[in-house]
Amino acid sequence: MRLVGKNLLIAIAAAIPMTAVTMYGQATSDTLKSLLEQPVQTTDVTAFQLQKYLSRRITALPSPQSASDWTDKSQSLRKHILDDIAFHGWPSEWIQSAPKFSQVGAAESRNGYRVTKFRYEIVPGFEATALLYEPEKLNGRAPAILNVIGHEPMGEAAEYEQKRCINFAKRGIIALSIGWVGFGELALKGNDHDDAAALDLVGSNALGFFYLGMRHGLDYLAALPQVDTTRLGVTGLSGGGWQTILLSALDSRVAVSVEVAGFGSLQSNLTHPIDTDEIEEDATDLNQGEDYPFLVAMRAPRPTLLIHNAEDNCCFRASIVKPYIYDQVRPFFNLSGKPDALGWYESTDPGTHNYQLVNRLHSYSFFAEHFNMPAVTDEIPSSTEVKTREELAVGIPADNLTITGLARKIAGGITRQAVPHDGDARKSWAVEQRKKLKEIIRYTPVSVENAWRVSNTRRLAMQTVSYRFDLTNELSATGIWLKANDAGEGAPATIVLNDKGYEASSEAVSTHVNHGEQVLALDLLFNGFTRPQTPDPTDWELLTASVGDRPLGLEVAQLLGIAHWMRANSSQKKVEIETDGIRSAVIASVAAAIDPDSFSVITSRHAMKSFGYLLDTPVAFRSAPDLFCLDLYKYFDIDSIAAIADSTIIKNVASVQ
Repeated sequence: MRLVGKNLLIAIAAAIPMTAVTMYGQATSDTLKSLLEQPVQTTDVTAFQLQKYLSRRITALPSPQSASDWTDKSQSLRKHILDDIAFHGWPSEWIQSAPKFSQVGAAESRNGYRVTKFRYEIVPGFEATALLYEPEKLNGRAPAILNVIGHEPMGEAAEYEQKRCINFAKRGIIALSIGWVGFGELALKGNDHDDAAALDLVGSNALGFFYLGMRHGLDYLAALPQVDTTRLGVTGLSGGGWQTILLSALDSRVAVSVEVAGFGSLQSNLTHPIDTDEIEEDATDLNQGEDYPFLVAMRAPRPTLLIHNAEDNCCFRASIVKPYIYDQVRPFFNLSGKPDALGWYESTDPGTHNYQLVNRLHSYSFFAEHFNMPAVTDEIPSSTEVKTREELAVGIPADNLTITGLARKIAGGITRQAVPHDGDARKSWAVEQRKKLKEIIRYTPVSVENAWRVSNTRRLAMQTVSYRFDLTNELSATGIWLKANDAGEGAPATIVLNDKGYEASSEAVSTHVNHGEQVLALDLLFNGFTRPQTPDPTDWELLTASVGDRPLGLEVAQLLGIAHWMRANSSQKKVEIETDGIRSAVIASVAAAIDPDSFSVITSRHAMKSFGYLLDTPVAFRSAPDLFCLDLYKYFDIDSIAAIADSTIIKNVASVQ
C-alpha cells in the first residue's frame, strides 16, 4: 500500500510511541542514544589544542655568560629538582639513609671475574635485587659503572645487560646491575609503574621512589673501598637510559654517562607523546620550567655520550630528538672548553631499539677513553657465560612491599584537621581549605570565550543544540543541550557528566528532559569525545601534570566556566549537576568546593565515599588519571571536600563502596 499526504502523516504518528510525544517530550533512553552518540568534534582537534597549550610551557635553555655562571645555575637547578620535585613529600630519613645492601649466597667465580647477588632497600619494607660483577684481580682502586635496566621483562638477566657487565668486569671495571620495580623478579601485582600514581595521590611524588632506587645503587658503589670514586659511570637502555640521564645530571658524582634511547625533549614528546608515556618519565612537575635538555646541559663539562637509534621501533628516534637534546646543548660544553665531552652516536646496525653489539662497543670505547683505560676495539666474547633468569634469581622477601602497598602505608600515616562544628570556625576553615584545594589542583579560572553551535535537531517534541565550548585558555569542551519544546525558557538547568562520556548518559538526560528541565550533556577535557584517543589518551594527562598543571584542575575550571555560561543563558541563578562514575563525581564536588554558589544540588551515582577506594580496590591509574593528583588525598577526602561546598547539596546514589 502506498501512503501519501495526510495518510502518511497519520501512519508516522501511529508508529511513534506515545511516550515520546506527551508532555515535555517524554524522551526515552533509546530515543536519545542516536543523538548522544554523535561527537561534536573529532578527538584530533583536542590533541592539537593540548599540543599548542602545552607548547607554551617549553622553556628555552638559558645563555650563560661563562662556565662558572652555568655551574652555579646547575647547582641551583639540582637542588630545586631534587628538593622541590623528586623528594616532594618523602621523609628526610629515607632520603638521607645510607645504602643497605645484603649479600645473598656466595659469590660465583667465573672467567676472571666474580658475580655476587644482593638485595637492597629502596625504602623501609621495600627491597629490590642487584648483581655485582667484579674483576677477580685489581691493581689499586677501579672505576665502577651503575647499569640500570629499562622496561625489560628479563630484568638483570637480559642478554645484552649481562654481556655488557661481563665485559666491564673483564676490562677491570666494577659493574653493578640493579633491578627495576615492575620487571624481572619485581614484576609483581602492585608493582606496575602506573601504580606509582598512588604515591602522588598520598603526597609523595612518584619520581622520588624511582630516584631513590637508582641513587642507592650509586651510593653502594661509591662506598666500596675498591672503587675509585672519581671514576663513577652510569649507563642503560630505554627506561635505563632515562634513569641514566636523570641520575647523572642530578648527582655530581657521576663522572661519565652513556645513555641509550632513553629520553627526548618536551618538543619531541608533544609530537610523539607515546615516546614518554610512563609516570616516572612524565613525573609530576618534572618539566615545569626545566625540560630534559636542561639535564643534558647540567652534565657539562662531564663526559656524556647520547646514543639513539635511526629507526627506533620504541621511542626517541635519533633524527627526531637530536636537534633538542644534542645540537642545542653543545654550546654549554663549548663554554666549558670541552666540546668533545658531549658525544652523539646514531645507531643503524640495527637501527631499532637496542643496546646490542655496535652500541655496546661505542659505550665501552667512551668509558675507556674517559676512565683513562686502554682503548677498546672489540667486545670480549661472553655468550657462553650468559646465565638464565633462574640462575641469576636473587629472591625477594615474601612480605616485601609493593608500590601499591607502600602508598597504602603512607596513607595510613596521614592525619587531617577535623571539620569544625562551630559556624564561624567552620567558615574560616572552609576559606583556608578552599585556598589549599585550589593550590593542589592548580586551579586557574576560565570562561567560555565562544560557544560554537555546531549542529541541532528539532523532532519528537524536543530540540537540541550541539556545542563546542572554547575556553579562555584555548582548550575546549563539547556538549549537547536538550530541552522539550514545551518547557519554558526559564526551565531549570542541569549539567550531566558521565565517566564514559555523554554518549553513555541517555538515561539520566531523558529523566531530566521529561521533568521539564533543560539539560547539558557535557564532555569535559580528558573525557568522552573530548579526550584524545591516540596514541594513548593518558599520555596527555601525564604531559599536563609534568609541566605543572593538573588535569583535575583544568576539568574543574572548565565545568565552572561552562556552568557560569549556562546560568547566564538560562536565567538560572544556580544549576544542578548529575554525575555517573567516580571521576565525574570528584570533578563536580571539587568544583562546588571551589565555587559553592554555582550549584544547588549535585547528585552522584556510583561515586566513592573516600579516596581510599583508589588504593584499596585498587583503581587502575589509566582509568582515572585525573584523580591521582599530587597531594589530593594527603590533605582532603570526599567528606571534607563536601564540607567545603557547604551550600551545595551533594547526594550520593548507589556508591561504589
